Amino acid sequence: MPPDTITSDQRQDAESWATLKRFLPYLWPRDNPGLRKRIAFALVLVLLAKGTVLALPFAYKNAVDAMSTPGSEAAMVAMALVLAYGLGRFAGTAFDNLRNIVFERVGQEATRSLAEDVFHRLHRLSLRFHLSRRTGEVTKVIERGTKSIDSMLYFLLFNIAPTIIELTAVGVIFYINFGWGLVTATAVTVVLYIVVTRQITEWRTKLRRDMNDLDGQALSRAVDSLLNYETVKYFGAEHREEARYAKAARAYSEAAIKSDASLGMLNIVQALITNALMAGAMAYTVWGWSRGELTVGDLVFVNTYLMQLFRPLDLLGWVYRTIRQGLVDMAEMFHLIDTQVEVEDKPGAPALVVRRPTITFDHVHFGYEPERTILHGLTFEVPAGSNLAIVGPSGAGKSTIARLLFRFYDPQKGRILVDGKDITTVTQESLRAHIGIVPQDSVLFNDTIGYNIAYGREGAEDEDILAAARAASILPFIKRLPDGFDTEVGERGLKLSGGEKQRVAIARTLVKDPPILLLDEATSALDSRTEQDILRTLKQISAHRTTLAIAHRLSTIADADRILVLDHGKLAEIGTHGELLRHDGLYAEMWARQQAEEAAIE
Repeated sequence: MPPDTITSDQRQDAESWATLKRFLPYLWPRDNPGLRKRIAFALVLVLLAKGTVLALPFAYKNAVDAMSTPGSEAAMVAMALVLAYGLGRFAGTAFDNLRNIVFERVGQEATRSLAEDVFHRLHRLSLRFHLSRRTGEVTKVIERGTKSIDSMLYFLLFNIAPTIIELTAVGVIFYINFGWGLVTATAVTVVLYIVVTRQITEWRTKLRRDMNDLDGQALSRAVDSLLNYETVKYFGAEHREEARYAKAARAYSEAAIKSDASLGMLNIVQALITNALMAGAMAYTVWGWSRGELTVGDLVFVNTYLMQLFRPLDLLGWVYRTIRQGLVDMAEMFHLIDTQVEVEDKPGAPALVVRRPTITFDHVHFGYEPERTILHGLTFEVPAGSNLAIVGPSGAGKSTIARLLFRFYDPQKGRILVDGKDITTVTQESLRAHIGIVPQDSVLFNDTIGYNIAYGREGAEDEDILAAARAASILPFIKRLPDGFDTEVGERGLKLSGGEKQRVAIARTLVKDPPILLLDEATSALDSRTEQDILRTLKQISAHRTTLAIAHRLSTIADADRILVLDHGKLAEIGTHGELLRHDGLYAEMWARQQAEEAAIE
């Protein structure tokens, strides 16, 4: 099944406000009453701050009116009101910042929780998904999605709800002091402002989506190029890589220019609407003053309330844009969470218990794509404690067997058994715990040599690491390093040679100490002398294990108990090295060719 089958209509639905509903459990976590108390306390602080801010214009208005009246008593009243105004502004700021302090843990916990959910999901998606998606694009989706969580929590609780409260309160205050006329004008302006903001923001959202796609494309090309640094140098392709990146960067730049220009247009339209209301309301107040119906303080009163109202209104436009864009980013992240897991444990599946580590492939059919079958009814058995090798031309299906045994994929037909148990009926974790692998391409974590060796088993002791390094013939090399086991290996282990990486991978598997050992071209990157040392080591450690060796160089598996020869996904021949040579079939042909090649090199 392809990893990404979502349609454009489904994606649009995912980016709708339904995404907000999906987000609510992170806002109000059921299993954390402490965080819910913090949210409730933060909302109380919001109400206190908003009540204080709504009372300030009254103090300002009365202070101005008092100053219009001569006399020391009026001056004292004005002075007290001015001091109250200043204290109120400080209190509002204090309440807002206390609210931020109380709420900070809520935002961080929500971000952490969702990021962990995504990371958990990514590790359970199939190998097919990870082979089909660019790492740079996936990491960018996670980065944008997690960054949007904290801001969305903040805006939903402390901007949208308080703005609605303030709009209602201002409407009531204007009605009491000026009648329906100013209330109606304010309401019409606010509705027009919201409608225009929404329409333009929806248009900007498409531009934002295009910009995100191009940003991810540019990042993925950069990451892909840098990860393949040596290949770029081998083929002198620096200019080609720079041109590919520059093309993607230019496309992103053009999309960013359109997005920023649309933002400028939105700001101009918003300013036109709000300033038209400000001018009209103040003109109305001046007209009322000229008729003796209103005071000078009323002009300040109206101006102050509208200025306070415009602040959250201006912010409301930005908040709406941020939330809408955040929904786009979060929808992409939720899409990762919703990606179907191709290989899943059955409900209630037991852990695999291995007493006799046998491996059986029973009429296994498999293909990565429906129209391209790799294995055609493959059947073979590896008895407990035996050493079985699999050889064959490139594309015969050798590496596919390893992936199926680890259950990165499930066969379309047939069964794979370990100790007589169908591996689809047990947990994947327990299955993989019993199998160790030394892969052909050993990729290491960007950490120390000691960390990479110890990765084979959680809780590995220093003695285990030392013994594994010695058995893998890498201990002398490590001792020559200034930092020893604390030496950093670089990204993907690029600071080590191919042979050194391979030996670290062997040591890592030795630390795991599994009953079943899978060797996938385990000595392919080693020189002849080291290869012989490693082969002796592998022979020793596989003496009491069931070993499945996938090999290209036939000389490395000549002493295997049995050798399977694959050809186009089918079992062509089976037998010992001597039996296969006497059979004079495909194996004998491959052996003769490799012997001739080695003789030519010498």
